Amino acid sequence: MELASQNGTGAKPGAGKATVGLRLRRWLGWAIWRAYRGDNPGILIGAMIAIVAVFAYLLRDTAFMGTANLLAIVRISTTITVMTVPTVYVLCASEIDLSIASVISVSALIAAVLLNMDVNFLVAAGVAVGFGAVVGLINGLATVFFRIPSFVVTLGSMGIMQGLAQIVTHTNTISIANDSFLYWFGAGDVGKVPILAFWSLAALVIGGVTLSYTALGRRVLATGANANAARFSGIRTGRVKIGVLVASGAAGALAGVLYDGQYAAADFTMGSTDLLSVIAAAIIGGCSLSGGKGSVLGAVVASLLVGTLNNALVLVGFGAPQQLMAQGIIIVAAVIVSSRSGRGKLWGWLAALEEERRVAQD
Repeated sequence: MELASQNGTGAKPGAGKATVGLRLRRWLGWAIWRAYRGDNPGILIGAMIAIVAVFAYLLRDTAFMGTANLLAIVRISTTITVMTVPTVYVLCASEIDLSIASVISVSALIAAVLLNMDVNFLVAAGVAVGFGAVVGLINGLATVFFRIPSFVVTLGSMGIMQGLAQIVTHTNTISIANDSFLYWFGAGDVGKVPILAFWSLAALVIGGVTLSYTALGRRVLATGANANAARFSGIRTGRVKIGVLVASGAAGALAGVLYDGQYAAADFTMGSTDLLSVIAAAIIGGCSLSGGKGSVLGAVVASLLVGTLNNALVLVGFGAPQQLMAQGIIIVAAVIVSSRSGRGKLWGWLAALEEERRVAQD
């Protein structure tokens, strides 16, 4: 009877399905572990989720957790996500790009001007993204060949881009009326899902797979972890650094194009406050400021959490200044918590407070 119940195979009914399910769970866990190899064990993302949960409770009588508002958060967060993914690569290579958000306005204006000249919408978007890539290339060449810190190079580029955006249009807003452009780059929907969600998904998949599962990703991580050792092992670290800065510039330009699609207009102030959000998302997602470690998956999750937090602050009644202050606090806290020395001092301080409380109670 026992053998019969085992279907003649020595295995109990359903054992095959259980084995497949176990293997699937193990594979999924392994894939997530590979995708999330950040500088902190999810501490910062957990803290952000807790903060968002508090706001969800405070705003329980509003539409904060409604489907429409959540889809709106996805729309708003797309440009941050698109820029955060290459920022992960830049930080993993032990560099930084401060000009990424300043490229937004110039590329957005370039696309808008071309569209008003009746240029094909794909050509207009391609030229705008190409401009951002050229800016990134210049940043990379100056950083590698002249051995100037990328912080200084991109800081200068940021000022140039901000001035150029105002010169191009004389501070005027340029409207866009190309329906195909607006659909594919911002205003379109597939069913109830905004087209912008697919841009975020594409950034996550391409960026995550490349960093975690390809030789290129390993070269980026090796360059940031120890550039000299990477160079001795045959990795052309200069090309890696130039490449990540080119990708960063192109992503900033793509964000400008997506802003055009969302607002049907280009303005020189577009993306002026995005730099803090991008850096905050990258650090919260697990990027190390010293290079060699980062997570695209964590950064994308963090960008959505930052967008959700900004949305909650708006619903509570806070304006843009308070949002910037909150992002600044998040960045400082993230750097402290993600650094090993800072984390050790923080836990030591908390332990000392707990000891004092116990002594006072005794």
